[in-house]
Amino acid sequence: MMNEISIAHLVKSEDLNHHGTLFAGRIAEWFVEACFIAACDLIKKPENIVCLKIHGLEFKKSATKGDIIKIKSRVVLTGRSSVKTYAKIYKNDEAEPILEGFATFIHVDENGRPAPHNVTLPEPENEEERMLRERAKQII
Repeated sequence: MMNEISIAHLVKSEDLNHHGTLFAGRIAEWFVEACFIAACDLIKKPENIVCLKIHGLEFKKSATKGDIIKIKSRVVLTGRSSVKTYAKIYKNDEAEPILEGFATFIHVDENGRPAPHNVTLPEPENEEERMLRERAKQII
């Protein structure tokens, strides 16, 4: 299995929007953070990794104050200088994710230009990994 990173957050009052639910910007921030950590776990040089794009975040359910948000992220595809990550976000102990999506990061040199990271992923070990890699390949 591709190395999976897990992080969690408690939804607090300051994380809520005017409807009393988790602000989309806050959960997007947590999503990017989890994906960045997965990319750093692979590349090992966080100072050389920048976020290029967030792909297709789809909010399926809301969360409210007191909910525990659990994020599972992993790298699913690498290119010459790119790293595509995938994350699922769960609320409390629910089986279905409330949000999922992909993010692309770029490995850069000291001038901020794309640079090879020289990391390749092993072949997918199961159908889920194969499906995520194929989905990531379709993302522009």
